[in-house]
Amino acid sequence: MSTTKWVIDPTHSELGFKVKHLMISNVKGVFTNYEATIDGENFATSPLKVTIQAASINTNNTDRDNHLKSADFFDAENFPNLTFEGLSFTKVDDEEYKLKGVLTIKEVSKEIELDVAYGGTNKDPWGNEKMAFEITGKLNRKDFGLNWNSTLETGGVLVGDEVKINTEVQFVKQ
Repeated sequence: MSTTKWVIDPTHSELGFKVKHLMISNVKGVFTNYEATIDGENFATSPLKVTIQAASINTNNTDRDNHLKSADFFDAENFPNLTFEGLSFTKVDDEEYKLKGVLTIKEVSKEIELDVAYGGTNKDPWGNEKMAFEITGKLNRKDFGLNWNSTLETGGVLVGDEVKINTEVQFVKQ
């Protein structure tokens, strides 16, 4: 029996985040290389798996990106992938869901909960069935061993601990 499989459409998806910088503004970034699958017809009851290449981090600043790839943060050489495995989708209303899953960064796995807005399904002009979601949430980077920081002269820190996730994804039915 063949099951339905949905795969992420990277040309119509963006895995974004933002983090406080100098305690007064945000630095935004994206990961540019990733894979995600939903194995089943109904996304709410089907396994979700995401793999993100740590070295694909992009904050529009080469020096900062190289620092984020280093052992101070993601240590992309030794830990090339971040992974997320969905555990449950709980319906809040027709468009809103709560997604619980296990996020693994640098071999540290923690359960997190994300807010999901289901955009719906539709066919593109070439007959491909698509499904879209907006996924938001937050996590503490230190929970995953991303501890580097620098204290400011005025008190406070250079990099905030809270990472806000803001992701727009489209999946295409295979």
